[in-house]
Amino acid sequence: MKKLFRSTTDSKLSGLCGGIGEWMGIDPTIVRLLVVIASFFSFGAVAVIYLIATLVVPKASQDFRFVDHY
Repeated sequence: MKKLFRSTTDSKLSGLCGGIGEWMGIDPTIVRLLVVIASFFSFGAVAVIYLIATLVVPKASQDFRFVDHY
């Protein structure tokens, strides 16, 4: 089971969307767009959840890679 970490390589603000994208196996840009759109339509509630999640989700260590080994 993969663990959720904030990305250190694909980071725009905190690396949370990059980490979620890598964790779910989708492009982090899609996650970023969904967060922005959801923040707009929720009148900022998603932005508050984003900030809380940034504090709760740990940052990936430098030696950790989001690569699946086959």
